[in-house]
Amino acid sequence: MHTDTERCVRAVQSKDVRFDGWFYTAVLTTGIYCRPSCPAVPPKPEHMVFHPSAAACQQDGYRACKRCRPDTSPGSPQWNVRADLVARAMRLIADGVVDREGVTGLAARLGYSTRQIERQLLAELGAGPLALARAQRAQTARLLVETTDLPMADVAFAAGFSSVRTFNDTVREVFALSPSDLRTRAPKRAAAGIPGVITLRLPFRAPLHPDNLFGHLAATAVPGVEEWRDGAYRRTLRLPYGHGIVALSPRPDHIACRLALSDPRDLTVAISRCRRLLDLDADPVAVDEQLRADPALAPLVDKAPGRRVPRTVDAAEFAVRAVLGQQVSTAAARTHAARLVTAHGTPVDDPEGGLTHLFPAPEELAALDPDALAMPRTRRTTLTTLVRRLADGDLRLGADSDWTETRAALLALPGFGPWTADVIAMRALGDPDAFLPTDLGVRRAARALGLPSTPSALTTRAAAWRPWRAYAVQYLWATDSHPINVLPS
Repeated sequence: MHTDTERCVRAVQSKDVRFDGWFYTAVLTTGIYCRPSCPAVPPKPEHMVFHPSAAACQQDGYRACKRCRPDTSPGSPQWNVRADLVARAMRLIADGVVDREGVTGLAARLGYSTRQIERQLLAELGAGPLALARAQRAQTARLLVETTDLPMADVAFAAGFSSVRTFNDTVREVFALSPSDLRTRAPKRAAAGIPGVITLRLPFRAPLHPDNLFGHLAATAVPGVEEWRDGAYRRTLRLPYGHGIVALSPRPDHIACRLALSDPRDLTVAISRCRRLLDLDADPVAVDEQLRADPALAPLVDKAPGRRVPRTVDAAEFAVRAVLGQQVSTAAARTHAARLVTAHGTPVDDPEGGLTHLFPAPEELAALDPDALAMPRTRRTTLTTLVRRLADGDLRLGADSDWTETRAALLALPGFGPWTADVIAMRALGDPDAFLPTDLGVRRAARALGLPSTPSALTTRAAAWRPWRAYAVQYLWATDSHPINVLPS
């Protein structure tokens, strides 16, 4: 979008928050860059230059605006919609792969050369993978500086910097303030109730309808791993350097997030996975506009605009849970999952009580005794085959997955039909166009709305909803009185 100068100028002059994260405005006369909705008086059009990423602005020597804080904008929705190389690379960079494995590790995961990846990222985003990761480190550092009392040296290494000097230089360059100045200028925080807990706000594009989003997560919560308590969805997180516990609460203009991490280096990854879990980088205006064009869906969209797709923090975990949920009730699926957690999960300490384990990783389930599973023999085979393929690395599920190829690989596994493959594509892989025409709830809702209810006919009708069919599923499911559609009290 940043190449459409006229459209960008209109968005800046109208301070349109919908475009935050889509592009950034660099001001030639001041040397700063802003989000489109910056509250400052807009500069003259001839003084504006538009960039596709904060990293591109920083690479060209611009510093972040102190009023609108463009580094905290929601991420571009393009990376959730697309499945090409650039989108997959951006999802991996957000997950901290460059910081942990370098550009060569990023290239190895994507199956391309480092030169190809750098060339494509530069062409589309104006910055290479190192610059994009550097911008992310700067944002993480700012969060730690402003929301914790960690010593600056600890902040530097937790944010992924190789030295305190690099940390100081980057912060001064990006924010035109030293780390100490950032901490001094930060709003005074209330005393933390629990030591070591980081409190922050996760922005999103309005509107956001939280009922089905948090309702789904709470209704399907696995005891010991997840819970709903005091207006917050809480769960344990398996992270690259350790583990964490997060509490997420819906607010009118943000998601309140409380994170307790065993290693602060996991902060960037934890934030990225929480945003992905709640689908916070979606563009609800674009989604609802297209779905509203169908007269059958229009009343559902108008009644509760901004529905998101409840996703996951761990694709492998969700795949296992999807198999456990085949042809059984939500309560039965939770029971099966809880047994696996108790028998094979890693115990953790929860300062607030209630959460006891990490969901077992595929490697921890690889030696699972099929006879210990209280389920039909065919489903035991399905589960053990899936776990073995995940543990061996023959099947990879994650931010870098190619949706089409991974769906085909899942369908090749014994016991995997279209429903299981598509629900994994929708919620674990993040495919916004995944569709469940065989789902009982979807077919029941379609029949009530006068839509075709047979899978083939419904798929044909749903072609008009592309590429947002996963969101259409949320609106169809919401016609039911199932607990997944109700925000817990």
